[in-house]
Amino acid sequence: MIQSSEDTKSTIKTEAPVDPAIGTAEEVEEEKTTLEKGMAPLATTKRPFKRRKRKEQWGSLFTYLLLILVSIVLLLPLVWMVSTSLKPMSEIAQFPPSLFPVDIQWNNYLDMMNAFPFFKYAGNTLLITVFVVAGNIISNSFIAYGFAKINFPGKSVLFAMVLSTMMIPGFVTMIPQYILFSRIGWVGTYLPLIVPAFFGNAFNIFLMRQFYLSIDDELIEAAQMDGANHLFIWSRLMIPLTKPALITIGITSFNGAWNDFLGPLLYIQNEDRYTLQIGLQVFQNQSTTQWNYLMAGATLVLLPTVLLFLVAQKYFIEGMDLSGGMKG
Repeated sequence: MIQSSEDTKSTIKTEAPVDPAIGTAEEVEEEKTTLEKGMAPLATTKRPFKRRKRKEQWGSLFTYLLLILVSIVLLLPLVWMVSTSLKPMSEIAQFPPSLFPVDIQWNNYLDMMNAFPFFKYAGNTLLITVFVVAGNIISNSFIAYGFAKINFPGKSVLFAMVLSTMMIPGFVTMIPQYILFSRIGWVGTYLPLIVPAFFGNAFNIFLMRQFYLSIDDELIEAAQMDGANHLFIWSRLMIPLTKPALITIGITSFNGAWNDFLGPLLYIQNEDRYTLQIGLQVFQNQSTTQWNYLMAGATLVLLPTVLLFLVAQKYFIEGMDLSGGMKG
């Protein structure tokens, strides 16, 4: 009995001390293996995530390269036009042609302005454009307000009829319009080019209506409780709230009226009333076309449209958002 107690004491002395906070060596080893097993799924999930991220990076790179390639293709005619406007005729006629001018001729622009009445035609074009832009902004916003905020019988049917006019090609109504304007004595004046803008456009009406629908009716009801009529509400409340859509209509109207060729060709007969587009066509039809002068004139005609878009690009993008985003 005495010997067995001594053996027990010796085994107690040889065992390692146990820390109650950590546990025995076997328990620590078990916990370590458990943690390693738990971390194994995380390590395996990192690899698909890295692969997915790498695929997204390659996809973004391919998208940017494609956009750059398309941009170069679209900008190449513009670069060629500006480059040709700065070349002498001897350099334009050489083969193979060069993309950029070797001998830059800035005086091509001055010679072009003296070759035909550029500023007179520019003034005529600007006069038509200003009235067309004003007419489109006023008429389309006013008509769209009625479709969006005023309830009257047959409103949906009438709005559907307005939208259906977008499916009618312009060439179908060209001859009837010319006969109508000829009988009332408007041919030879600017009225056939200006007056239709004050009767609305189906797409612009739809665009403005979408913006009006995004505005709460409570604002209109509050104004009506204060004694405001619909004309006051439209002019003082709706117009400031729909500025992006109005600027979008203004940009598209300016682009259409400034670059219009067919309308002035049909209705303007007096050379003093020609627009820039007709003037450039007449200049091109001369016996010997000066291509550097013609490209210089085309560059100057294009410049206002490009500058207007760059200045109002922010509002143009906001204006094309048909959801409006103002409700609530």
